Amino acid sequence: MSAARRASGIVADGGPIIAAERLSKSYAKESGLLRRRQGEVRAVDQMSFVLARGETLALVGESGCGKTTTGLCIVRSEEPTGGRIWYTPLPGAPPRDIVQMEAAELRALRRTVRVVFQDPFASLNARMTVLRIVGEPLINNRLARNGAELKERVAAMLSLVQLDPVYMNRYPHSFSGGQRQRLAFARAFILQPRVVIADEPVSALDVSVQAQILNLMRSLQARHAMSYLFIAHNLAVVRYLSDRVAIMYLGRIVELASRAEIFARPKHPYTELLLTSSPNPDPTARKLHLVKAGESPSYGMLPAGCPFHPRCPYREPRCTVEKPELVETGTERGGSHQVACHLHGQLSLRTFSD
Repeated sequence: MSAARRASGIVADGGPIIAAERLSKSYAKESGLLRRRQGEVRAVDQMSFVLARGETLALVGESGCGKTTTGLCIVRSEEPTGGRIWYTPLPGAPPRDIVQMEAAELRALRRTVRVVFQDPFASLNARMTVLRIVGEPLINNRLARNGAELKERVAAMLSLVQLDPVYMNRYPHSFSGGQRQRLAFARAFILQPRVVIADEPVSALDVSVQAQILNLMRSLQARHAMSYLFIAHNLAVVRYLSDRVAIMYLGRIVELASRAEIFARPKHPYTELLLTSSPNPDPTARKLHLVKAGESPSYGMLPAGCPFHPRCPYREPRCTVEKPELVETGTERGGSHQVACHLHGQLSLRTFSD
Protein backbone atom coordinates (compact mmCIF):
# COMPACT_ATOMS: atom_id res chain seq x y z
CA MET A 1 0.00 0.00 0.00
CA SER A 2 2.99 2.36 -0.26
CA ALA A 3 1.61 3.81 -3.50
CA ALA A 4 -1.64 4.66 -1.73
CA ARG A 5 0.16 6.41 1.10
CA ARG A 6 2.20 8.45 -1.35
CA ALA A 7 -1.04 9.72 -2.94
CA SER A 8 -1.33 12.46 -0.31
CA GLY A 9 -3.84 10.47 1.69
CA ILE A 10 -6.31 10.26 -1.18
CA VAL A 11 -6.34 6.47 -1.29
CA ALA A 12 -6.70 4.54 1.95
CA ASP A 13 -6.83 0.83 2.69
CA GLY A 14 -10.28 -0.44 1.73
CA GLY A 15 -11.17 3.07 0.59
CA PRO A 16 -12.20 4.55 -2.75
CA ILE A 17 -12.28 2.54 -5.94
CA ILE A 18 -11.06 5.53 -8.02
CA ALA A 19 -8.96 8.42 -6.73
CA ALA A 20 -7.66 11.22 -8.94
CA GLU A 21 -4.67 13.16 -7.66
CA ARG A 22 -3.91 16.51 -9.34
CA LEU A 23 -5.24 15.19 -12.65
CA SER A 24 -4.54 17.46 -15.63
CA LYS A 25 -5.22 17.37 -19.35
CA SER A 26 -3.79 20.00 -21.71
CA TYR A 27 -4.17 20.53 -25.44
CA ALA A 28 -1.76 22.41 -27.68
CA LYS A 29 -3.02 25.80 -28.85
CA GLU A 30 -2.04 26.25 -32.50
CA SER A 31 -2.58 29.03 -35.03
CA GLY A 32 -1.68 29.99 -38.60
CA LEU A 33 -1.30 27.93 -41.76
CA LEU A 34 1.73 26.13 -40.32
CA ARG A 35 -0.14 25.31 -37.10
CA ARG A 36 2.54 26.81 -34.89
CA ARG A 37 2.16 26.11 -31.20
CA GLN A 38 1.00 29.18 -29.29
CA GLY A 39 0.78 27.73 -25.81
CA GLU A 40 -1.67 25.26 -24.34
CA VAL A 41 -5.23 24.98 -23.09
CA ARG A 42 -5.83 23.18 -19.79
CA ALA A 43 -9.16 21.39 -20.11
CA VAL A 44 -8.61 19.68 -16.74
CA ASP A 45 -6.48 21.55 -14.23
CA GLN A 46 -5.03 19.61 -11.27
CA MET A 47 -8.26 17.99 -10.13
CA SER A 48 -8.32 15.75 -7.05
CA PHE A 49 -11.35 13.69 -6.03
CA VAL A 50 -12.33 10.21 -4.91
CA LEU A 51 -15.11 7.87 -6.01
CA ALA A 52 -16.15 5.50 -3.23
CA ARG A 53 -17.47 1.99 -3.69
CA GLY A 54 -21.18 1.91 -4.42
CA GLU A 55 -21.60 5.70 -4.53
CA THR A 56 -22.65 8.13 -7.23
CA LEU A 57 -20.40 11.16 -7.62
CA ALA A 58 -21.83 13.83 -9.92
CA LEU A 59 -19.59 16.14 -11.94
CA VAL A 60 -21.58 19.29 -12.61
CA GLY A 61 -20.82 22.43 -14.58
CA GLU A 62 -21.47 24.38 -17.75
CA SER A 63 -20.73 22.88 -21.16
CA GLY A 64 -17.01 22.92 -21.88
CA CYS A 65 -15.86 22.92 -18.27
CA GLY A 66 -13.95 19.63 -18.62
CA LYS A 67 -16.45 17.09 -17.25
CA THR A 68 -16.34 14.70 -20.20
CA THR A 69 -12.57 15.05 -20.57
CA THR A 70 -12.19 14.00 -16.93
CA GLY A 71 -14.23 10.85 -17.54
CA LEU A 72 -12.29 10.00 -20.71
CA CYS A 73 -8.98 10.43 -18.88
CA ILE A 74 -10.05 7.79 -16.35
CA VAL A 75 -10.35 5.15 -19.08
CA ARG A 76 -7.41 6.64 -21.00
CA SER A 77 -9.46 7.47 -24.08
CA GLU A 78 -7.75 10.81 -23.51
CA GLU A 79 -4.17 10.69 -22.25
CA PRO A 80 -3.69 12.72 -19.04
CA THR A 81 -0.80 15.19 -19.17
CA GLY A 82 -0.30 15.26 -15.41
CA GLY A 83 -1.32 13.72 -12.13
CA ARG A 84 -2.30 10.23 -11.06
CA ILE A 85 -5.49 8.14 -11.17
CA TRP A 86 -5.42 5.37 -8.57
CA TYR A 87 -7.65 2.36 -9.18
CA THR A 88 -8.33 -0.19 -6.44
CA PRO A 89 -10.65 -2.83 -7.94
CA LEU A 90 -11.10 -4.81 -4.72
CA PRO A 91 -10.92 -3.76 -1.05
CA GLY A 92 -7.47 -4.43 0.29
CA ALA A 93 -5.90 -4.82 -3.17
CA PRO A 94 -2.89 -2.64 -4.01
CA PRO A 95 -3.95 0.45 -5.99
CA ARG A 96 -2.77 0.75 -9.57
CA ASP A 97 -2.02 4.01 -11.36
CA ILE A 98 -4.16 4.11 -14.51
CA VAL A 99 -1.86 6.74 -16.02
CA GLN A 100 1.04 4.25 -15.96
CA MET A 101 -0.86 1.20 -17.24
CA GLU A 102 0.36 -0.66 -20.32
CA ALA A 103 -1.94 -1.91 -23.08
CA ALA A 104 -2.75 -5.26 -21.47
CA GLU A 105 -3.62 -3.63 -18.14
CA LEU A 106 -5.77 -1.06 -19.92
CA ARG A 107 -7.78 -3.79 -21.61
CA ALA A 108 -8.40 -5.36 -18.21
CA LEU A 109 -9.32 -1.97 -16.76
CA ARG A 110 -11.89 -1.32 -19.47
CA ARG A 111 -13.65 -4.56 -18.60
CA THR A 112 -14.39 -3.21 -15.12
CA VAL A 113 -14.66 0.54 -15.84
CA ARG A 114 -17.26 1.17 -18.55
CA VAL A 115 -18.59 4.29 -20.26
CA VAL A 116 -22.14 5.24 -21.28
CA PHE A 117 -22.11 8.15 -23.73
CA GLN A 118 -24.53 11.05 -24.09
CA ASP A 119 -25.90 10.28 -27.56
CA PRO A 120 -26.92 6.61 -27.82
CA PHE A 121 -27.59 6.80 -31.54
CA ALA A 122 -24.04 8.05 -32.24
CA SER A 123 -22.43 5.52 -29.88
CA LEU A 124 -24.30 2.48 -31.26
CA ASN A 125 -23.11 1.04 -34.58
CA ALA A 126 -26.04 1.38 -36.98
CA ARG A 127 -24.84 -1.65 -38.98
CA MET A 128 -24.89 -4.02 -36.02
CA THR A 129 -27.83 -5.87 -34.57
CA VAL A 130 -28.72 -5.62 -30.90
CA LEU A 131 -27.21 -9.08 -30.38
CA ARG A 132 -23.86 -7.92 -31.77
CA ILE A 133 -23.92 -4.52 -30.02
CA VAL A 134 -24.66 -5.84 -26.54
CA GLY A 135 -22.66 -9.03 -26.99
CA GLU A 136 -19.55 -7.44 -28.51
CA PRO A 137 -17.81 -6.90 -25.12
CA LEU A 138 -18.25 -10.62 -24.42
CA ILE A 139 -16.88 -11.51 -27.85
CA ASN A 140 -13.88 -9.16 -27.58
CA ASN A 141 -13.00 -10.47 -24.13
CA ARG A 142 -13.65 -14.11 -25.07
CA LEU A 143 -16.23 -14.52 -22.32
CA ALA A 144 -18.86 -16.33 -24.41
CA ARG A 145 -17.90 -19.83 -25.50
CA ASN A 146 -20.42 -20.21 -28.34
CA GLY A 147 -23.33 -18.56 -30.11
CA ALA A 148 -25.96 -20.13 -27.88
CA GLU A 149 -24.26 -18.85 -24.72
CA LEU A 150 -23.90 -15.39 -26.25
CA LYS A 151 -27.61 -15.22 -27.08
CA GLU A 152 -28.53 -16.43 -23.62
CA ARG A 153 -26.43 -13.80 -21.85
CA VAL A 154 -27.57 -10.99 -24.15
CA ALA A 155 -31.21 -11.99 -23.65
CA ALA A 156 -30.73 -11.93 -19.86
CA MET A 157 -29.16 -8.48 -20.04
CA LEU A 158 -31.92 -7.10 -22.29
CA SER A 159 -34.50 -8.34 -19.79
CA LEU A 160 -32.54 -6.67 -16.99
CA VAL A 161 -32.75 -3.27 -18.74
CA GLN A 162 -36.44 -3.90 -19.50
CA LEU A 163 -36.16 -4.62 -23.21
CA ASP A 164 -37.79 -7.63 -24.84
CA PRO A 165 -35.15 -10.16 -26.00
CA VAL A 166 -37.26 -10.68 -29.13
CA TYR A 167 -35.67 -7.42 -30.37
CA MET A 168 -32.24 -9.09 -30.46
CA ASN A 169 -32.02 -9.14 -34.25
CA ARG A 170 -33.15 -5.55 -34.80
CA TYR A 171 -30.95 -2.55 -35.58
CA PRO A 172 -30.61 0.69 -33.52
CA HIS A 173 -32.76 2.78 -35.89
CA SER A 174 -35.76 0.62 -34.92
CA PHE A 175 -35.75 1.93 -31.34
CA SER A 176 -36.78 5.11 -29.57
CA GLY A 177 -34.25 7.35 -27.79
CA GLY A 178 -35.01 5.82 -24.41
CA GLN A 179 -34.72 2.27 -25.78
CA ARG A 180 -31.38 3.09 -27.43
CA GLN A 181 -30.07 4.41 -24.13
CA ARG A 182 -31.16 1.16 -22.48
CA LEU A 183 -29.14 -0.67 -25.13
CA ALA A 184 -26.14 1.51 -24.26
CA PHE A 185 -26.52 0.57 -20.59
CA ALA A 186 -26.93 -3.11 -21.51
CA ARG A 187 -23.66 -2.98 -23.44
CA ALA A 188 -21.93 -1.33 -20.48
CA PHE A 189 -23.35 -3.70 -17.86
CA ILE A 190 -22.88 -6.98 -19.76
CA LEU A 191 -19.38 -7.31 -18.24
CA GLN A 192 -20.65 -6.55 -14.71
CA PRO A 193 -18.37 -3.52 -14.22
CA ARG A 194 -17.33 -2.03 -10.91
CA VAL A 195 -17.41 1.57 -12.20
CA VAL A 196 -19.65 3.19 -14.82
CA ILE A 197 -18.87 6.64 -16.22
CA ALA A 198 -22.24 8.00 -17.36
CA ASP A 199 -21.76 11.05 -19.57
CA GLU A 200 -25.07 12.96 -19.51
CA PRO A 201 -26.99 9.76 -20.31
CA VAL A 202 -30.46 11.35 -20.04
CA SER A 203 -29.91 14.89 -21.35
CA ALA A 204 -31.38 14.15 -24.79
CA LEU A 205 -34.42 12.24 -23.50
CA ASP A 206 -37.97 13.25 -22.60
CA VAL A 207 -38.63 13.81 -18.92
CA SER A 208 -40.72 10.65 -18.54
CA VAL A 209 -38.02 8.58 -20.23
CA GLN A 210 -35.36 10.26 -18.08
CA ALA A 211 -37.14 8.99 -14.98
CA GLN A 212 -37.16 5.44 -16.37
CA ILE A 213 -33.42 5.52 -17.12
CA LEU A 214 -32.57 7.01 -13.72
CA ASN A 215 -34.62 4.39 -11.93
CA LEU A 216 -32.89 1.73 -14.02
CA MET A 217 -29.49 3.10 -12.97
CA ARG A 218 -30.52 2.99 -9.33
CA SER A 219 -31.77 -0.58 -9.51
CA LEU A 220 -28.67 -1.82 -11.33
CA GLN A 221 -26.42 -0.06 -8.82
CA ALA A 222 -28.26 -1.67 -5.91
CA ARG A 223 -28.04 -5.09 -7.56
CA HIS A 224 -24.34 -5.00 -8.51
CA ALA A 225 -22.92 -2.52 -5.91
CA MET A 226 -21.20 -0.50 -8.63
CA SER A 227 -20.00 3.10 -8.55
CA TYR A 228 -21.15 5.86 -10.90
CA LEU A 229 -19.26 8.90 -12.06
CA PHE A 230 -22.32 10.80 -13.27
CA ILE A 231 -21.55 13.70 -15.62
CA ALA A 232 -24.45 16.15 -15.88
CA HIS A 233 -25.63 19.73 -15.92
CA ASN A 234 -29.27 19.11 -14.99
CA LEU A 235 -29.36 19.79 -11.25
CA ALA A 236 -32.77 18.19 -10.74
CA VAL A 237 -31.37 14.92 -12.08
CA VAL A 238 -28.22 15.31 -9.96
CA ARG A 239 -30.32 15.92 -6.86
CA TYR A 240 -32.26 12.72 -7.48
CA LEU A 241 -29.39 10.36 -8.27
CA SER A 242 -26.14 11.53 -6.67
CA ASP A 243 -24.58 10.96 -3.25
CA ARG A 244 -21.92 13.65 -3.59
CA VAL A 245 -21.53 16.54 -6.04
CA ALA A 246 -18.38 18.11 -7.50
CA ILE A 247 -18.94 21.53 -9.09
CA MET A 248 -16.53 22.21 -11.97
CA TYR A 249 -15.58 25.55 -13.50
CA LEU A 250 -13.02 25.90 -16.30
CA GLY A 251 -11.31 22.60 -15.62
CA ARG A 252 -11.16 22.88 -11.82
CA ILE A 253 -13.34 21.67 -8.96
CA VAL A 254 -14.56 24.74 -7.09
CA GLU A 255 -16.85 22.95 -4.62
CA LEU A 256 -17.22 19.34 -3.47
CA ALA A 257 -19.65 18.08 -0.85
CA SER A 258 -22.57 15.79 -0.22
CA ARG A 259 -25.73 16.32 -2.24
CA ALA A 260 -27.56 17.70 0.81
CA GLU A 261 -24.78 20.20 1.54
CA ILE A 262 -24.53 21.45 -2.04
CA PHE A 263 -28.26 22.06 -2.38
CA ALA A 264 -28.92 23.41 1.12
CA ARG A 265 -25.68 25.20 2.03
CA PRO A 266 -23.63 26.15 -1.06
CA LYS A 267 -20.38 27.98 -0.34
CA HIS A 268 -19.15 29.03 -3.78
CA PRO A 269 -20.79 31.85 -5.81
CA TYR A 270 -20.66 29.72 -8.95
CA THR A 271 -22.66 26.99 -7.20
CA GLU A 272 -25.18 29.65 -6.23
CA LEU A 273 -25.37 30.74 -9.87
CA LEU A 274 -26.09 27.18 -11.00
CA LEU A 275 -28.66 26.55 -8.28
CA THR A 276 -30.60 29.77 -8.80
CA SER A 277 -30.55 29.36 -12.59
CA SER A 278 -32.07 25.89 -12.44
CA PRO A 279 -35.85 25.61 -13.01
CA ASN A 280 -37.77 24.98 -9.80
CA PRO A 281 -41.14 23.20 -10.13
CA ASP A 282 -42.42 24.83 -6.91
CA PRO A 283 -44.71 27.72 -8.02
CA THR A 284 -44.47 29.37 -4.59
CA ALA A 285 -40.68 29.54 -4.57
CA ARG A 286 -39.13 32.95 -5.07
CA LYS A 287 -36.65 33.08 -7.90
CA LEU A 288 -33.75 35.45 -7.31
CA HIS A 289 -31.26 35.23 -10.13
CA LEU A 290 -27.75 36.49 -9.90
CA VAL A 291 -26.74 39.20 -12.34
CA LYS A 292 -24.07 37.60 -14.51
CA ALA A 293 -21.25 39.94 -15.53
CA GLY A 294 -20.54 38.46 -18.97
CA GLU A 295 -20.06 34.87 -20.00
CA SER A 296 -17.51 32.24 -19.09
CA PRO A 297 -14.03 33.31 -20.29
CA SER A 298 -12.13 31.39 -22.93
CA TYR A 299 -9.64 28.73 -21.81
CA GLY A 300 -7.04 30.57 -23.87
CA MET A 301 -7.64 33.87 -22.03
CA LEU A 302 -8.17 32.94 -18.40
CA PRO A 303 -8.23 35.91 -16.01
CA ALA A 304 -5.68 36.31 -13.25
CA GLY A 305 -6.70 35.30 -9.75
CA CYS A 306 -9.95 33.42 -9.30
CA PRO A 307 -11.22 32.29 -12.73
CA PHE A 308 -14.80 33.09 -11.68
CA HIS A 309 -14.14 36.65 -10.45
CA PRO A 310 -15.24 38.45 -13.70
CA ARG A 311 -18.76 37.00 -13.17
CA CYS A 312 -18.85 37.05 -9.38
CA PRO A 313 -21.01 39.71 -7.67
CA TYR A 314 -19.12 39.26 -4.39
CA ARG A 315 -15.57 39.68 -5.71
CA GLU A 316 -13.00 41.68 -3.78
CA PRO A 317 -9.59 43.01 -4.90
CA ARG A 318 -7.91 39.86 -3.58
CA CYS A 319 -9.98 37.72 -5.95
CA THR A 320 -8.52 39.43 -9.02
CA VAL A 321 -4.90 38.55 -8.23
CA GLU A 322 -4.83 35.41 -6.06
CA LYS A 323 -6.18 32.03 -7.20
CA PRO A 324 -7.99 30.21 -4.37
CA GLU A 325 -7.13 26.60 -3.59
CA LEU A 326 -9.69 23.89 -2.85
CA VAL A 327 -9.73 23.68 0.97
CA GLU A 328 -11.68 21.72 3.54
CA THR A 329 -14.24 23.84 5.40
CA GLY A 330 -16.25 21.11 7.13
CA THR A 331 -19.98 21.01 7.84
CA GLU A 332 -22.23 21.50 10.84
CA ARG A 333 -22.42 17.70 11.24
CA GLY A 334 -18.72 17.09 10.78
CA GLY A 335 -18.80 15.95 7.14
CA SER A 336 -16.52 17.02 4.34
CA HIS A 337 -17.22 20.21 2.38
CA GLN A 338 -14.44 21.54 0.14
CA VAL A 339 -14.54 24.90 -1.60
CA ALA A 340 -12.17 27.11 -3.62
CA CYS A 341 -13.24 30.64 -2.67
CA HIS A 342 -11.50 33.33 -0.61
CA LEU A 343 -14.85 34.48 0.82
CA HIS A 344 -16.50 31.15 1.60
CA GLY A 345 -16.88 31.86 5.33
CA GLN A 346 -18.33 35.32 4.79
CA LEU A 347 -21.11 34.67 2.27
CA SER A 348 -24.74 33.70 2.77
CA LEU A 349 -25.70 32.23 -0.58
CA ARG A 350 -29.08 31.44 -2.11
CA THR A 351 -30.10 27.83 -2.65
CA PHE A 352 -32.05 25.72 -5.13
CA SER A 353 -35.36 26.44 -3.35
CA ASP A 354 -34.95 30.24 -3.04
